[in-house]
Amino acid sequence: MSRSERWIVGITGASGAIYGIRLVQSLLAAGHFVHLLISDAGWRVLKEELDWQVTRRQEAIKEAFGDAAERIQYHPIQDIGASIASGSFRVKGMIIMPCSMGTLSAIAHGTSDNLMARAADVMIKEGRPLVLVPRETPMHAIHLENMLKVSRLGVKIVPAMPAFYYRPQTLDDIVNFLVGKVLDSLDIDHQLFTRWGEQTNEHSVESAEENDTNRSN
Repeated sequence: MSRSERWIVGITGASGAIYGIRLVQSLLAAGHFVHLLISDAGWRVLKEELDWQVTRRQEAIKEAFGDAAERIQYHPIQDIGASIASGSFRVKGMIIMPCSMGTLSAIAHGTSDNLMARAADVMIKEGRPLVLVPRETPMHAIHLENMLKVSRLGVKIVPAMPAFYYRPQTLDDIVNFLVGKVLDSLDIDHQLFTRWGEQTNEHSVESAEENDTNRSN
């Protein structure tokens, strides 16, 4: 288990709520503490895509994460006075996964009209890591310009784009790959997917050892 750190995770109303949930699970499994933000639209997507019972939000979080929920602090989206709204409150960084185009726009333009946008604004002004995982298609010029704008401020953009070189067999494989790429961008250890070259190298070593054995026989 790695050294415990505080991370902020935001889940918006973009499709792909499972990404954010898997990210929280991975951070908790690594021993970290999560400050969780879910927009009102995000709660609706959790209901529509994952069948969460969202009328009692704290209970829904407890049910989803079990005993590990003790290391989650949930913040209502309108609680602009929460700890994470201040730069004096130390956290390691923030990930918004998935990130809607509306939230992206709020961050790009510094509106800070809710806790999600304010916490992201704090990450930028304090020079702390901020990762956005946009989930929209197709994208028009405003979306792309907003991503370029925040990227120039040091924000990492990790689009929700699956890869297939590792031959995913299940939906979980695809989700884990993207979550793993986000964790990679933050230098957080994980075992969510097999990296390019790992299987090839292992196979090459095994083949060489087998050839050596055959020659010796």
